[in-house]
Amino acid sequence: IVFDTETTGLNIEEDEILSIGAVKIKNNKILTSQTFEVYIKNAKKISKESIEIHGIRPCDLETAKKPDEAIKDFLHFIGSRTLVGYYLEFDIAMVNKYLQPLLGITLPNKTIEVSELYYDKQISLIPQGNIDLRFDTMLKTYDIPNMGIHNAVNDAVMTAMIFLKLK
Repeated sequence: IVFDTETTGLNIEEDEILSIGAVKIKNNKILTSQTFEVYIKNAKKISKESIEIHGIRPCDLETAKKPDEAIKDFLHFIGSRTLVGYYLEFDIAMVNKYLQPLLGITLPNKTIEVSELYYDKQISLIPQGNIDLRFDTMLKTYDIPNMGIHNAVNDAVMTAMIFLKLK
């Protein structure tokens, strides 16, 4: 499962998840027919800067799910599968922020970080080089189209494409 979150900011302690997007990979194929997307109600005001990044406005969350329900749905979707992502540590920490009080556990799933795979591949080509780990750089390196709209599902699909190229 490749997943991504959109949040109110980058502070794990203070910020909240606005949406979670995920897509399944099976037999080296991205199953775009099996995506997961959930919007989550939150208590924190969404800043103008945050809206400019992901386009999620307060009115977009009017029919969003409560955090506990959204996290349970996400757990059902991922099951015990390996989780893949770009700077996945942040996304997992944000999910765990909700999961720990809900069930008293953190995500036990195995994880794969695409920026680490990319670094390992690039350093063999450019020993002692400066490896650019930006998402856009990885897309360009592997000639993967940028799907434009920055949202959790699109980011998960693009990350899945990078992951398959790296495999």
